[in-house]
Amino acid sequence: MSVFLAAFAALADPASRAYYDRKRAQGKRHNAALICLARRRIDVLFAMLRDKVPYQPRPIVAVTTG
Repeated sequence: MSVFLAAFAALADPASRAYYDRKRAQGKRHNAALICLARRRIDVLFAMLRDKVPYQPRPIVAVTTG
């Protein structure tokens, strides 16, 4: 449950919010999109532990439609 709450709190972060919004645009409901975000955060943590590297956020890429 705490990972779910951490994902909810992470919605204040622009990159996490963009991922959440993408999942919502794909038709997922709020809880399902949050679970996807929580899973993504767990995957990042696992990769950091596996590779023994510190967290390095990627820059946010703006998506434009035209």
